[in-house]
Amino acid sequence: MPVNITSIKTSSNGAWQGDNPLDYAFPLLIVQTVLILVVSRFLAFCFKPLRQPKVIAEIVGGILLGPSAFGRNKKYLHRIFPAWSAPILESVASIGLLFFLFLVGLELNLSSIRRGSKRAVGIALAGISLPFICGIGIAFVLRKTIDGADKVGYGQFLVFMGVALSITAFPVLARILAELKLLTTQLGEIAMAAAALNDVAAWILLALAVALADGNTGGHKNPLVSVWVLLSGAAFVTFMFVIMRPAMKWVASRCVPQQDAVDEAYICLTLAGVLVSGFVTDLIGIHSIFGAFVFGLAIPKGGNFAGILIERIEDFVAGLLLPLYFAASGLKTDVAKIRGAEAWGLLALVISTACAGKILGTFAVAMMFMIPVRESLTLGVLMNTKGLVELIVLNIGKEKKVLNDETFAILVLMALFTTFITTPTVMTIYRPARGISTRTHRKKLCDLTTTDDSKDELRILACVHDPRNVPSIIALIESTRSTKNSILKLFVMNLVKLTERSSSIVMVHRVRRNGFPFFNRFRRGECHDRVAEAFQGYSQLGRVMVRPTTAISAMSTMHEDICHVAGDKRITMIILPFHVRWRDEGDGLAENVSQSWREVNQRVLKDAPCSVAVLVDRGFGTETQNPGPNSSVAHRVCIIFFGGPDDREALELGGRIAEHPAVKVTLIRFVEKDGKESKGEMLRLSPAQTQCSDQISQTQCSDQTNSFSTAKMNCEKERKLDETAVAEFRRKCGGVDYKEEVASNVIEGVLTIGQSRDYDLIVVGKGRFPSNMVAEDAELGPIGDILTSSAHGIVSSVLVIQQHAEEAPESKVCSRV
Repeated sequence: MPVNITSIKTSSNGAWQGDNPLDYAFPLLIVQTVLILVVSRFLAFCFKPLRQPKVIAEIVGGILLGPSAFGRNKKYLHRIFPAWSAPILESVASIGLLFFLFLVGLELNLSSIRRGSKRAVGIALAGISLPFICGIGIAFVLRKTIDGADKVGYGQFLVFMGVALSITAFPVLARILAELKLLTTQLGEIAMAAAALNDVAAWILLALAVALADGNTGGHKNPLVSVWVLLSGAAFVTFMFVIMRPAMKWVASRCVPQQDAVDEAYICLTLAGVLVSGFVTDLIGIHSIFGAFVFGLAIPKGGNFAGILIERIEDFVAGLLLPLYFAASGLKTDVAKIRGAEAWGLLALVISTACAGKILGTFAVAMMFMIPVRESLTLGVLMNTKGLVELIVLNIGKEKKVLNDETFAILVLMALFTTFITTPTVMTIYRPARGISTRTHRKKLCDLTTTDDSKDELRILACVHDPRNVPSIIALIESTRSTKNSILKLFVMNLVKLTERSSSIVMVHRVRRNGFPFFNRFRRGECHDRVAEAFQGYSQLGRVMVRPTTAISAMSTMHEDICHVAGDKRITMIILPFHVRWRDEGDGLAENVSQSWREVNQRVLKDAPCSVAVLVDRGFGTETQNPGPNSSVAHRVCIIFFGGPDDREALELGGRIAEHPAVKVTLIRFVEKDGKESKGEMLRLSPAQTQCSDQISQTQCSDQTNSFSTAKMNCEKERKLDETAVAEFRRKCGGVDYKEEVASNVIEGVLTIGQSRDYDLIVVGKGRFPSNMVAEDAELGPIGDILTSSAHGIVSSVLVIQQHAEEAPESKVCSRV
C-alpha cells in the first residue's frame, strides 16, 4: 500500500498504546542503524585475517542487506527498509558522507602534490588517461548491450564511465599502504602523490559529469547551463583558496603546540563551514560533497588544528554515519539484475578492462622512469584501488539517472573486486625485507663487560603502549644507571596500534621515514603526549640521553618495527611491558590489557637481535619518587639464580643495578640438597596434564597445577660459566647480600621469596630450553610464571630476562629436582 511521506510521524506512543515503533521514522532509523553496524562490524571481523580494508566489509554488508540477499525476503525488506524510509536514511547517511569527504580533504596535503616528482605526475596522468579512454570504449559496449543504457546522452554517460574506471580511492589506498608499512617508503610516497593528483583530477571530471548531467535534464537541453555550473564551481574553488584559506590559517594559529585544546567556537564554526560549503556547491549544481572536500583542502595541514578536527569527528562519522551510506548504496544494488551469460560476460569485461587500463598504464610509465619491474607492477596494482570514492561516483550517476540498475550493479561489483585483490596481490609481488637490521651490533649485556672500551654505551630500547607503563620503566632504567664509566642511552618507543582512522594515517606520516620509525631529539615545545613528556622530564634530570619515537603499526607486524630498531640502533636490551597489569598493590586483581600485546611480546622474544626483558609491573617506581644517584631512598632488588644463559644475563643486569647507590641488591642462588650447584640442569615448569616423552619422567609437586622437569645441556661447560659469573658478580659487587637456598621444593622456595614483601623487584632468567613442556605464560618461563600468578599474593614486580642466543642449547636428559 502506498504511503504518504508527509503522514509519517517521528516517534511512536509506545507498544503499550498499540503503536508499532517500526511504523515511525526515528525508531525505525535506530533499528536500521544498529542492524547496519552489527553486520558491517561482523564482516570486518571476518575479513580481518585477509587484511582487507574496512570499506570492503561495509560495501559487502550494504549489498547483503539490500535486494541482492536479505532483501529477497519482501516481508523483511518492507518492514526494515520500507520505501518511505529511504529518504530519511539517505539524508542521515549524506551528512556522514559530507563530513567524511571533509576528512579526506584534511588528509590530502596539496604540498605533497606540488613537490611530487615527475615520476608521480607521469604515473598519475597515465593512471587517469588510459583507463578513461578504456572507460569510453566500455561505455559504447554497454550502451549497445544493456537495455535502457542508450536513453542517456552520450556526453554524460561517457564521462561517468571514464571517471568510474580511472579513479583511485585515495583514502583506501592510504590505509592499505599503512597496513603494509609502505606508506612512508619511496614506493608509497610515489603512490600517494600520484593518487592525490588522480583524486583531484577525478573530482574535477566528476564536477564536469554532474554539470553535463544537470544541463541535459528537466526536459530542456541547454549547454550554457553546464558552462555556468563549471564557471561557478571554479569561482567557488578560487574563493575557498584565496579568502577562506588565510582565514582558516589564522584560526589554526590559535591552536598553540603546547596546548591541544581549541576554543569550541572555532570547532563549531569550522563544522558549520563544512555544511555551508556543501550547500553552496549543491546550489551551484555540483554535488554537495564537492564543497566539503574543497573546504577540507583549504585548511592548513602544518599545525595541530587539522589533527584536532580529525580526532573530534572521525569516530562519529566513519564509525557510525558512513556505514549508513554503504547500506543505502547496497539497497540500490541488485545483483539479480545481472542475468544471463551476456551480463556476466559484461562484468568480466568491465573488471578486466578496468584492471588492465590502470595496471598496464601505470606499469608502462613507471618503467619509462627506470623504476624496477617489481615496484612498477606494485604501483599499478596500488593505483587500481577503488572503494569508497568509486561508490560515491556511482551513486551520483544513479541519482542523476545516468546509470540504470544493471550498469550500477556491474560497476559496484567491479569496484569491490578491484579493491579486494589489492592487498593480497601487493603482498605477493612486493614484500620488502623487514625486521632485523644487518648492521653489526651487540647482542647481550655480557658483551659490554668483555669489551676493551671502558666508556661503552648501554643502549636500552624501552617499549611503552600504555602511559601507566611509564613510572615503572623509568624506575627500572634509573636503577640500571651506573655511576661508573658506562654511558646509558635510552631509546623510547611508544607502540600505537594502526587503525583505519584518519588520525592514525596522519600519525604514520609524522613518525615514520622510509617505512620505519625514526628518532628525534627532544626540542622545546614539541612534546604532545604524556609518554614523551614523562621521558623528556626524566632526560632533563641529567646524564641520560633519551630518544623518543612512535611505532604505529598493525599488531601482527609491530614486532618488525621493534626488532628493526633494535638492530639499527645496536640495542643491548629491549624492555617490554607484560600484557597483564595489577590494579592495586597486593589485592591480587589483574587486568588483562590485551591478548594482542602478549602476541607482540612473544614475537619479539623469538626474533629480537639482542637480550629482552619483560617487566611485570606491580607498582615498581610508584611508591616513592625515582631515586637519583645520590639519593638515600632505596629500591630493594632480588636476583634469583638457578644457572644457564638467561640467569647469567639476569646476573649481569643485577651487577649494573648493584652499582647504583640508592638500590639494595640481594642474590639468592638455588643449589641441590648436598650444597652443590645445579650441574647445568635448568628447571622447567609445565602444566601437570602435559604428556612427557620417553626421555622425561615427572611426578606431581605440592602445587597440583604445575610440575617441574630439568633439561641437561652441556653440563660441564654451563657449570663453569655459572661459577665464573657468580664469582665475578660477588667480586665486583662486594656489598651485595648473597644467599643460597636448598632446592628441596623449588616452588615453595620461590613463592616464599615473592610473598616475603622484602623486595620491590625480583629479577629472574627466563630459562629457555627445548622441551615439550611449557609455562602457562610462555614469555615468562617457569620461575617468572610462578611469580606472576595472581593466586599467590605476590606483591613484588618481576623482571624476566632472556639472553640473545643464535641457537637454543641442546637438551639431552630430563630428570626431577
